[in-house]
Amino acid sequence: MANGDLEEKTLASQEIYRGRIINVKLDDVVLPDGNRSKRECVEHPGGAGILAIDGDEMWLVRQFRYPYKEVIEEIPAGKLEKGEDAIVTAKRELVEEIGYDCEHIEPFGMIYPTPGYTNEHLYIFLATGLKKRETHLDEDEFISAYKRPIKDVLDDILSGKIKDGKTCYAVLKYCLQNK
Repeated sequence: MANGDLEEKTLASQEIYRGRIINVKLDDVVLPDGNRSKRECVEHPGGAGILAIDGDEMWLVRQFRYPYKEVIEEIPAGKLEKGEDAIVTAKRELVEEIGYDCEHIEPFGMIYPTPGYTNEHLYIFLATGLKKRETHLDEDEFISAYKRPIKDVLDDILSGKIKDGKTCYAVLKYCLQNK
C-alpha cells in the first residue's frame, strides 16, 4: 500500500477540552476503506529535551510525573511557549532545571513521543561546554538535578529502569554516534 492509501480524512472536529497545556479534540474521520470512525487527539504545543554532556557524564533530573504516579529519571525538558523556537526552550530549560548554560547547543533530533493520540513534536538538543548558573524552577516544579556517568545511564535504559522515551532516544543516539 502506498502512503496515500493509508491516510484518513477528517470530516468534522469538535474541541471537547481546552486546558492550560493541552486541548482535546474528537474528530469524525473516513478510513482508507471508506468506513467512518472517531479519533481522539490531544493537541500539545511541543517540547524540547536537552542531553547535557559534561565529559563522560550527563545531567538528568528526577521528577514526579503525575500520570504514572512515580518519580521518573529523565533528561531536562520543557514545553514550548506559544510561538517560541525549540532552541530557546532548550536553553531556558537547561538553566531552569539544572542551573547551567552552555557554550554549544545543537539540534539532536525530533521525535513523536506518543503518535497514537497526540500531535506533540519533541525536539532534542545536545548541549556541551556547560557553565554554572542558578536554577530557576517554575513555581509548581519540584525536581532533583544530578550528573551520572553516561555508561550507567545507558545500562539503566537497557535494563528497563529508565523508561522515559526522550531520554532513551537521546542517550541511545549519543552512544551509537560516539562508540
